[in-house]
Amino acid sequence: MTKRLMLASLILAIFFVSCGTKRSTVLQKPGSNKGTTHRPNGSGNAGNKGAVSMTGLAYIDRYKGIAIEEMNKYGIPASIKLAQALLESGNGNSYLAVNANNHFGIKCGGSWTGRSVTRPDDAVNDCFRVYNNPEQSFKDHSQFLLRKRYESLFTLKKDDYKGWARGLKAAGYATNPRYPELLIDLIERYNLQRYDVAERPIEVIARAERVEEIIEEKKVEEPQVQAEEIKKPVAMQIYEVKASDTLTNIASRYQTTVAALKEMNGLSGDSVYVGQLLVVSK
Repeated sequence: MTKRLMLASLILAIFFVSCGTKRSTVLQKPGSNKGTTHRPNGSGNAGNKGAVSMTGLAYIDRYKGIAIEEMNKYGIPASIKLAQALLESGNGNSYLAVNANNHFGIKCGGSWTGRSVTRPDDAVNDCFRVYNNPEQSFKDHSQFLLRKRYESLFTLKKDDYKGWARGLKAAGYATNPRYPELLIDLIERYNLQRYDVAERPIEVIARAERVEEIIEEKKVEEPQVQAEEIKKPVAMQIYEVKASDTLTNIASRYQTTVAALKEMNGLSGDSVYVGQLLVVSK
């Protein structure tokens, strides 16, 4: 009996040590990145000097609820919505996110009749939507995708984030050829796929049919005007590690610190590998 207890204790100890090691290499605790301040760049806290910038982990913790809620309604993976928001709002620190609650850079076209703000993008004075709160922006992003152009994506399972990432690019959501890889890297770096929910085939079919009805209704109800557009996702700068790179020379190149790079990317050590994608500017 004593030997069985000792063996069971040993197995449990190995299990918990293994789990703890995996967590530390993927994600830090959300509370460990509080209060980080950085020097604002062109897409950061413009007009909010001295503001404390939000880190990736803090951003995820703040908005994962609304991302999951929208996923359960329409089938857009929560991981995809969070990754797009992280990339396009620079962790919520971009001008549009801070001053317009616009976390996806959606422009004024289509049936928008709400408040707006002008910012230079494709044109000098492009019109962008202003929302009452960030949650409204997350919901409007779902509505943006509920159209014929993206209809085939809703036949994918809610936990198929790779299929969604590639499908968004194929449907013309972004012009950057590496857009799918950027989304997938952010999802896996922050373990965002843990928020996605698996579906049985019959559930996928039922949801896809509901979404198809919504898309058809919107097509009839919306006026024939210029379609909404998305701002180019330039708020967050991503760097691909080369053979001779170290965290030190990458930090020097982008005028930041090794500590800041490790914090932004959830790194526990100083090593990097060729082809690794690092967030180098928020």
